[in-house]
Amino acid sequence: MLCRIRSLTARLAIGLWCGMVSSFTAVPVSAEPSKQDCDAAVEQARALAAALPADNLSRYFAERELHQALVEAGNGEFDECLEMAARAAEEAKERRHELPPGETLKVLKPDE
Repeated sequence: MLCRIRSLTARLAIGLWCGMVSSFTAVPVSAEPSKQDCDAAVEQARALAAALPADNLSRYFAERELHQALVEAGNGEFDECLEMAARAAEEAKERRHELPPGETLKVLKPDE
């Protein structure tokens, strides 16, 4: 019985020691997204949008979301950039906006 307790105590001590060593050598993980994260998300969403035809309404909306994602990244708001890029990718995947045959989108200029 005493031998069993010693064995269990030794295993517990080794386990605690390994846990301490691994906690000191662990690389800290950043919870905040970085510019690289944002750039990667924008490129993935851009590829999805580019796969749609040029006159597709969902592509138009996805490109607007991507533009806003880049604006947010320029302001240092990388979490907002990721959100906008995700919205653009979702728009391109789900194709929520479709025009009936024969209809076209007329995009007004700022002075109109």
